[in-house]
Amino acid sequence: MSLFESVEQARDLLSGTGYLVDESLATTVFLGDALGKPILLEGPAGTGKTELAKAVAACTGAELIRLQCYEGLDEARALYEWNYRKQLLRIQAGTESSWNELQEDIFSEEFLLARPLLKAIRSRSSVVLLIDETDKADVEVEGLLLEVLSEFQVTIPELGTIQASQQPFVVLTSNATRELSEALKRRCLYAHIDYPDSKREIAIIRSRVPEVLETLAESIVKTVNAMRAMDLRKPPSVAESIDWARALQALGISQLSDIAVDQTLGTVIKHKVDESKVRDNLNLRVHS
Repeated sequence: MSLFESVEQARDLLSGTGYLVDESLATTVFLGDALGKPILLEGPAGTGKTELAKAVAACTGAELIRLQCYEGLDEARALYEWNYRKQLLRIQAGTESSWNELQEDIFSEEFLLARPLLKAIRSRSSVVLLIDETDKADVEVEGLLLEVLSEFQVTIPELGTIQASQQPFVVLTSNATRELSEALKRRCLYAHIDYPDSKREIAIIRSRVPEVLETLAESIVKTVNAMRAMDLRKPPSVAESIDWARALQALGISQLSDIAVDQTLGTVIKHKVDESKVRDNLNLRVHS
């Protein structure tokens, strides 16, 4: 069953969650669903790649299943493993059973621990499978993803092959800390997500914080763009722009003065070295 009927519907449904997309990204989302192809989103951290998967799940009522990638992630954590402790208890309790009977018992569904990839494939309802920060995983994990995403099936030697009854909508994200394999990219639709232009970021802030004044949203975006141009260790993300608007709103601040920036700088800047650089570039001084 398709999640979206058209590019326009995809754009409108995503906008309804507060996630604003341009025509190109809306088209990629629609085609990912229509063609049953995974979508690979690449770009700087904090540009909304993960949020897109969450927005697709929210606007379609699909279940979001997330595989967070990291160095050392293995098949057991990504796909499935057996509940060894429970199996051992069953073996100890089944002293009168033959080994063949025990084997058949302990390698059954009751003892299987499904991890994100298997959960997504076994689900009988609509699923958005988010494979987050794929570039942080080891190369071996890419081989596992190739197998799963090519056929949308998993073979468990003791149970046989499990085929997806309903193919999940798959989103892979990458901060481009390493190059992903051509084989993985070939199986995906690709979109590069960068920081939005000023007009779109203002619209995003106002959609998430409707009560904020447009002039304040404009000042936030202008200041955040200046920070992003400073070669910071961690430039402010779109999520942090939104947090800044919420923080200023909570404090009853309607104008982004130097004092207001100084008081709330920790909302958008998260490293001491970045804080010093921002203060120097914006000519801020510490206010007591």
